[in-house]
Amino acid sequence: MANTPMLPTNMVPGNMDGNTAAAPPTPGTDMTGICFRDQLWLNTYPLDRNLVFDYFALSPFYDYTCNNEQLRMRSIHPLDISHLSKMTGIEFMVSEVMEPHLFVMRKQKRDGPEKVAAMLTYYVLDGSIYQAPQLFNVFAARVGRALYYISKAFTTAASKLEKVGYVDSEDESTSHEPKPAKETIDFKEVKRVDHILASLQRKLPAAPPPPPFPEGYTPPSTAEGEQGPETEPADPKLPAVDPILDQGPAKRIKYA
Repeated sequence: MANTPMLPTNMVPGNMDGNTAAAPPTPGTDMTGICFRDQLWLNTYPLDRNLVFDYFALSPFYDYTCNNEQLRMRSIHPLDISHLSKMTGIEFMVSEVMEPHLFVMRKQKRDGPEKVAAMLTYYVLDGSIYQAPQLFNVFAARVGRALYYISKAFTTAASKLEKVGYVDSEDESTSHEPKPAKETIDFKEVKRVDHILASLQRKLPAAPPPPPFPEGYTPPSTAEGEQGPETEPADPKLPAVDPILDQGPAKRIKYA
């Protein structure tokens, strides 16, 4: 493995006036808002799975108290799992690789050879190093954005409804025409009209009789009990009431 030049621990970068620059954030804190990129290193060394850890160690995301740094000081590859599995504490591992564009680094705490707890995730994308946000931060950001747009939609709808109500109030103030009420029926008026029509009907002459039937024409038989104007007078010998309707079938009069 090719070793890259590193700054001594007693040298801290400063500005042209000799003032010490501000210290980087403590590794492990929320640093999702910053990005690291060293173009000079990228122009000098290739970015692959063998040198990506050395490039990551230059960033403020790197923790110098990790087990990988101890292996580097002993001239052992910092990602040698045979040595890391025998140690306990903070360590970095390359979890996914898509050379030369994407490298995913995972910061984890090792309590035993098979007991590892993930802490943070970083990724190197085309030479730029970022800290991946945690899952609950992603959910909180998405929910907050959704609530913002929902609140904005309700505010816009409320403003439009206020304008509609203002226009309706103006229309009501300008037009004072009463609305037509429902029609009610006056039974006294109905009886009065019926009385007038009945009096007029009594004053009018009776309807003329129908013309006589032609000679040789026999009118059809009508229903029992009905008598037309041309029918023969009823036989005085027959009873006045209808024996079928008024007395029933059991009391019919038998004729000889």
